[in-house]
Amino acid sequence: MLDRPTKKVVKRLETLAAEIRACRLCLDAVPPLRHEPRPVLRVSSTARLLIASQAPGVRVHNTGLSFNDPSGDRLRAWMGVSRETFYDVSRIAIVPMGFCFPGHDAAKGDLPPRRECRAQWHDRLFDVLPQVETILAVGRYAQDYHFERLGHPLAKTATQAEIVGAWRKHRAIRPRVIALPHPSWRNSGWLKRNPWFEDEVLPMLRAEVARAIG
Repeated sequence: MLDRPTKKVVKRLETLAAEIRACRLCLDAVPPLRHEPRPVLRVSSTARLLIASQAPGVRVHNTGLSFNDPSGDRLRAWMGVSRETFYDVSRIAIVPMGFCFPGHDAAKGDLPPRRECRAQWHDRLFDVLPQVETILAVGRYAQDYHFERLGHPLAKTATQAEIVGAWRKHRAIRPRVIALPHPSWRNSGWLKRNPWFEDEVLPMLRAEVARAIG
């Protein structure tokens, strides 16, 4: 049984989360964020499973609810959890690499996560989340940060298939990091080209999710 978090730890986390939600740092950055910031994250002092994602999309920006979109539906199916369980912040935390929707590029695709978030907040935030046992690193930005943070930097030339497919090699890392492709429907082609993901990775993922939130 895990030790109950102390009031001091809970207060530190609550204070830092409030500071993140009030952040306006990227309005003064170069280039500046072109819309009003709306940092989105879900953290608690009891969640042992953490989803490290990329950045909110426009629908999440509008609703303020993480993965409140078709990508979230696919991710919940991968994890084998209901929407109710997914949004139980006492069991599942969600910390994107960029807390705000970064905007669209010229092709109407989402821009990369804002780098200011990682530089200003991430190391401090994970210092006050010591209870996290398993991290689902969704996409390359989250994977690069968490594997490096835990002393296992990824090769810059590694492909997404190589990173996700190395899950057996990554089992010894603590907290455990499970690399996942982004659940965007734009990645359907990747999933078809890599059927081992559904055959090998998803059963392991669902078992680990059940253990971590049980």
